[in-house]
Amino acid sequence: MEYTPWSLLSDAGLIAALLVVGTLARAHLRVVQRLMLPASVLAGFLGLLLGPNALDLLPFSDQLGTYSSVLIVIVFACLAMTDGAGIRNFGKVIGAFSLYSIGMYVIQVGLGVLFALLVLGPVWGTPAGFGVLLFGGWAGGFGSAAAMGAAFEDSGWHEASSLGFTSATVGTLVGIVGGVIINNWAARRGHCRRVGRFADLPEELRSGLLKDPDERTPTGTATTSPASIEPFALQLCVVSAVAAAAYGISEGVTGLFPSLTVPVFALAFVVGLLVRMLVGRTPAWGYVDSRTLKSVSGGATDVLIVCGIASIVPSVVGDYWVPLAALFALGLALCLVLFLVVAPATFREDWFEKAVFTWGWATGAVATGIALLRMTDPKMESRTLEEFGLAYLPLAPIETASVTFAPVMVTAGAAWALGAGWTVAGLIALGLPILLGRRARGQAQGPPGGPVRRTAVSTTSTTEGK
Repeated sequence: MEYTPWSLLSDAGLIAALLVVGTLARAHLRVVQRLMLPASVLAGFLGLLLGPNALDLLPFSDQLGTYSSVLIVIVFACLAMTDGAGIRNFGKVIGAFSLYSIGMYVIQVGLGVLFALLVLGPVWGTPAGFGVLLFGGWAGGFGSAAAMGAAFEDSGWHEASSLGFTSATVGTLVGIVGGVIINNWAARRGHCRRVGRFADLPEELRSGLLKDPDERTPTGTATTSPASIEPFALQLCVVSAVAAAAYGISEGVTGLFPSLTVPVFALAFVVGLLVRMLVGRTPAWGYVDSRTLKSVSGGATDVLIVCGIASIVPSVVGDYWVPLAALFALGLALCLVLFLVVAPATFREDWFEKAVFTWGWATGAVATGIALLRMTDPKMESRTLEEFGLAYLPLAPIETASVTFAPVMVTAGAAWALGAGWTVAGLIALGLPILLGRRARGQAQGPPGGPVRRTAVSTTSTTEGK
């Protein structure tokens, strides 16, 4: 069937219907609430089951998989133009959190690539970029899976998108189910002081609905009068212009250099940064609303997830299921080592809260980490999210660079450099806060046999004890 604008409308209607069904299932089905599955993931599973790759009951067009490649461009365009947090109060605790987060992310890149080069490729003949699927689907989530799948497909690896979305789907399930098991384990072992039950979670986290009108907040601020242009339309025009410019530049580069393919999403990020840098100091930038752009980005991500899961080709996954299982086993083992060994040695206070949050993030999404954190710290007394907001700042450019350049390096034949370099960097990032923490504790204790210093704090404590 020929693809027309009406085909786009039909696909959009089907995707919207699936998202509504997913939202209703999250709101009313207890098992879905306990698994904390997002509506978009449920919609994606339904699309996969009922779509052309399975029962073929929903008349999706043959462009369903292409939508993910377009939507990730929108996401990166919005990401470049939204405001970030400041770096005030970036202290030792947040520095350790940041290094742990960087190490968690970077070592997934390095070990995944090395594992593919040393084991998966020689044994099962997988492509050189197969190891990138680990961080692309787990630490990166569906957005990174879409971005790198599009990049690899442009270079000739056409199964990359299906495999990437499979990785992201498995990572999400591992994060949610594993996180619930970890929280129950921690409650029995006494590792967390503020354990909450599922029934104690806020209503919005369990059902996904904001039933209290006082809890509902606006998703943006109007910066124009509807008499001229609808405020949301202006924000959408800005994002669309940036995305279209990125696509035009990519096509122009390919036209001049046919052997060179630049990912459109990466160009969208660069163009967005340039727009923000050039216009950001002028009065015109005041009419760009960051909250609305974040809402556009979030909506694009929801639809991207549906399209990504629904477009998975089961036969492709079946051809690679053994190396995929081996890669996922490596990812699970790595996340368990980080959680059980590295996190307790890195964080002095509230190690479990930070570790369980990072578990959810490392396996799929920050939203999963937040939900797991709310189970173990219902009142958010550990300040994990506040610290994460600052700790993420140094990781943001590393994450963007990894998603952007990892496929380029693999395609260019530099997979060994990528695997070895990122592994070493990850080990350094994970080991540095542990070493610095031990050194600090050693200095605080003083040299063996040295005089014992009585501080004001200890004297006061002793006096009060008497």
